[in-house]
Amino acid sequence: MTEYRAHFDAAVSFVNGGGLTAEGFRLDVPSADVGEEEVAELFVRHLGLALVGAVELRDLRIVKEPHRGSRGVATPPAAQEAHSGRVVDLSHPIRTGLVTYPGLPAPAITPHLTREASRERYAPGTEFAMDVITMIGNTGTYLDSPYHRYADGGDLASLDLSTLVGLPAEVFHLQDAGERGIPAEVFFDRDLAGTAVLLHTGWDARFGTPAYASGAPYLTEAGAQHLADAGVTLVGIDSLNIDDTENDGSRPAHSILLAHSIHVVEHLTRLGDLPARGARFTAAPPAVEGFGTFPVRAFAEV
Repeated sequence: MTEYRAHFDAAVSFVNGGGLTAEGFRLDVPSADVGEEEVAELFVRHLGLALVGAVELRDLRIVKEPHRGSRGVATPPAAQEAHSGRVVDLSHPIRTGLVTYPGLPAPAITPHLTREASRERYAPGTEFAMDVITMIGNTGTYLDSPYHRYADGGDLASLDLSTLVGLPAEVFHLQDAGERGIPAEVFFDRDLAGTAVLLHTGWDARFGTPAYASGAPYLTEAGAQHLADAGVTLVGIDSLNIDDTENDGSRPAHSILLAHSIHVVEHLTRLGDLPARGARFTAAPPAVEGFGTFPVRAFAEV
C-alpha cells in the first residue's frame, strides 16, 4: 500500500482573536491528489483546533511517505482489505553466538540426542533430535517482567496472558527523530489506555553489529511516566534498551514501567511494516517461575 503525507507551512487565525503558525509541518493524507482545502481541514482536525477563522498553507507538497498516525485520516477501505489477516514477525531469530547486548553471554545450542543416536532407541525409520540451549534471558527479542527490576515483582509465570496477546498496537514511527531521547510530548495526541505502545526508531537495522551498541534511541523518564499515567499495558522498542545505557547507570524507564506492571519488550524489529494504528500485538514468554526476562516470539496481526 502506498501512503502519502503533506509537507507545508501554515498560518491559522481564530475568530475570537490570536493566531498560530507552523513551519515544516508534516501530516498524513489519504491520497496523492488531495487539495489545499482538504489538507487545511485535516490539519485543523489533527491539532484539535477550535474557533478557527482561516487557514493559509504555503509551500504545500504531497510526498510518498508512510503514515505516522495523524488524527482524522482513516485507512482507505482498499488498503484495509489488502492488509486483512497479514501477520508481521517482529522478532530477531536466535542462533548460536548471537550477540544481543554487548557484554552479555551469547547463546550456545548443543545436541542432547542426535538423530543418528536416536535410531538405536526407536523403531526402524523413526528418529528424533533433542537439543540443549544455554542462554541468558536477555537474548534476542525479549520481555521484561516486574521481577526483572523488583525482588517482589511478578515473575514470568505470574503474567496474565490477556495482557500479552492481541493488544491494540499504537505505533510511533520515530526513525527520523532529531534526538535520541523520546519525550512525553510525542504521545500527547493519542488515547493509549490498554494498548501496546511500540516505538519504531529504525535502530534494528544495526542489530548484530558493533554500531547497535552506542548512540541508541531510548524512552525518556518523562515519556515513561506519561505512558504509565496513561494506563498502557506494554511498551516495546526496536532499540538496544528502553533506557539510556550511556548515563550514570540509572534506569528510570524500566523502574517506572515495571513498577506499574507494564511489560517491556526490547530488541523488536520490522516495526516499520506496521501502521500507526489498527494492528494487534502479541508477545508471550514461557511461564517460568522465579525468572524475570525471556525471549518472545513477538508479532502483529494487521
